[in-house]
Amino acid sequence: MKINETKKSRRHFLKAVGAISAASIINPLVPSSSAPEDKHPTTAGPVTVPKRPFGKTGVDVSMLSLGGVLGESDQLVFRQAFNMGVTYWDTADSYGWGSNEKAIGRYLTRYPNDRETIFLVTKAATSDPRELTEKLNRSLERMNTSYIDLYFIHYVKDVKEELTPEVKRWAEKAKAGGKIRLFGFSAHKNMENCLLDASKLGWVDGIMMSYNYRLMVRDGMKKAVDACAKKGIGLTAMKTQASFSANFYASIGSETDSALGLTEHFLKKGFTAEQAKLKAVWENPNIASICSAMPNMTILQANAAAAANKTRLSASDKKRLFQYAQKTSPGYCSGCSTICESAVNEKVPISDLMRYAMYHDSYNEKQMAKMLFKKLPDATRAKILTADYRAAEERCPQKMNIGDILRHACTTLSSHRIELS
Repeated sequence: MKINETKKSRRHFLKAVGAISAASIINPLVPSSSAPEDKHPTTAGPVTVPKRPFGKTGVDVSMLSLGGVLGESDQLVFRQAFNMGVTYWDTADSYGWGSNEKAIGRYLTRYPNDRETIFLVTKAATSDPRELTEKLNRSLERMNTSYIDLYFIHYVKDVKEELTPEVKRWAEKAKAGGKIRLFGFSAHKNMENCLLDASKLGWVDGIMMSYNYRLMVRDGMKKAVDACAKKGIGLTAMKTQASFSANFYASIGSETDSALGLTEHFLKKGFTAEQAKLKAVWENPNIASICSAMPNMTILQANAAAAANKTRLSASDKKRLFQYAQKTSPGYCSGCSTICESAVNEKVPISDLMRYAMYHDSYNEKQMAKMLFKKLPDATRAKILTADYRAAEERCPQKMNIGDILRHACTTLSSHRIELS
């Protein structure tokens, strides 16, 4: 049976949150360990999210980052995030077709004194210096600010091809002009190669990459993160909930959760499975912050509570997350596109399509998914339905049913009209 994973998982999350006392969510979580460093009063004051060093840049950032899903009507969520110490704000010129940047601009117009406290990040999906200048200037205007703390090239797939000497000169000029303070990129696929290559450049300040309880245990990812940490690059984790890539596999998660008792196990310890997934990422001190889409107060408060709590996950906790990752791996694309895409004779962007399906089915970002799909060349979209994916499926470490998922995604993403807002 096909189920809308987004609605189901969101209902499950809110139900789980409701099962915990208000003090456990709004204030730091009640720890289960009695170790001295873990002691917290059960009636603590308002949550304040701690900060961590952003690599060796000399900047400290909140270990929870506000992801760019809010609109101009969400000013109270922005304000609450700021008051809770969530002062790393992430956006992009493309989020909501610019509406998220405009929403931040509205906030900064009302609270201009907050600007120096906020670590502001935005992105542009181009390596062309002229386009970078145009997009940066537009972002500055939208957000009513004279500078960006960290400017990213969005969706980098190959560092050697995209972070060119011309890009380096552009970043140096933008820094000298006071328009940006730090520079880097975000990566959704081939993360390990991107991180390793970036660590060798010597001029990348920060990287945002997919990193979660599924990916962080891989030897290649450990090596790549360590390489960046040694070079002083600030690291931000995204996609930390590791949602499924397509509703083709949406039922797997609930069935496995029930079998492993994942939700019940963590609720007994005083936090939700979603909070546990965040805490697993924070256990790596090289991860400066987690970027999370927090569209409402409930999720903001729950994530902030997880950040403020110092209780470490036990070996049993980590084992359950690892088992869950193994059992549900056929529904999750880990972004290792060099493995699968080279096995298909037709040039089909498998990893990108998996991401579009994830946006559509798991994150409820349907318009974004359709827009990205529509940008693909007509010839590429035509190949999706006819390509032979058997060799790719044999190579896939996750053992995903690539062909069925992509054909389903192609049909879904091409069957609805895109409504720009």
